[in-house]
Order: sequence, then C-alpha cells, then structure tokens
Amino acid sequence: MIYLNAFWVGGIICVLAQILIDKTKMTPARILVLYVISGVILTAFGLYESIVKFAGAGATVPLTGFGYVMAKGVSEKVAEKGFLGIFSGGLSASAAGISAAVFFGYIAALISKPGDKN
Repeated sequence: MIYLNAFWVGGIICVLAQILIDKTKMTPARILVLYVISGVILTAFGLYESIVKFAGAGATVPLTGFGYVMAKGVSEKVAEKGFLGIFSGGLSASAAGISAAVFFGYIAALISKPGDKN
C-alpha cells in the first residue's frame, strides 16, 4: 500500500506544478522555488511530517521534500548548536542528496557529451 500512497501523493504534487505552469504566468524556476519554500513552511507548522509518514518517497522525492529535509536539518542543528545551526543545518542535512545530484549529473554529462548546438 505504501507504493500506491507514494504514487498518488507524488502525482498530486506534480499535477499541482503542471497546473501552475499551464494556468499562470509563473516561470518553472519560480514554481521550483515555491515548492521548496512550501516544504519548509509545511515542515515549520508540523504538517509535512505526517505527509512523509503516509506517502514515503512520494513526499520526499519532489522539491517539497527538499524543503522538508532542509527545515528538519535546521531545526535539529539549532537545538544542538543554537543560532549557528541556522547556517549549517540545512546544508548538512541535504548534503547527501546534493552530492548525489552533482555526481550523477557529471556522469550524465560524460555519457551524453553535451555541447553548444550552434
């Protein structure tokens, strides 16, 4: 059942983004930022944790999940280190995901041989 929940929750998140692209004049970059910020805000109010427990990867893989991870990391580091945790918590919590994105992006660039189309 967790697979089904992950599928439909992740699908709803993606459908909302597609509706924003189709029905508004927002650029995709602004929608991505909106999603990260909404993940942070929902985590701050304690709402996103229950979504993550219900949907698993369906809630943690989209960009709202990135905001969730960053907000959770900041709150843990603030409890541990105080004010300085604001600056280090988000990066330390999301370091594995960022590192994987850079690594696999590099591998994809090596395989696809990107270059100027002109």
